[in-house]
Amino acid sequence: MNFLYGHRRNGNTELVAKFGSEQQMLAYISYATLRTNEDGTMVFEQKTPLTGCVGYSVACEASEEDQAKDVPFNPTPTML
Repeated sequence: MNFLYGHRRNGNTELVAKFGSEQQMLAYISYATLRTNEDGTMVFEQKTPLTGCVGYSVACEASEEDQAKDVPFNPTPTML
């Protein structure tokens, strides 16, 4: 399992999606990323789990609390 975390402008980080494989997750991040600004912040496609985030991080392990969260699993562009 792979976990995608979104970073908010206020400094909070939250689990936004789970993926069955790293390849699926990286493809999704590539799709959802519109641009990276000069200051390093990012802009993401609207109506995606990363909407409103300014960055992201990934992990292959998560806390039990995060594992239990109800977030999209393997979101795809066709889910929009």
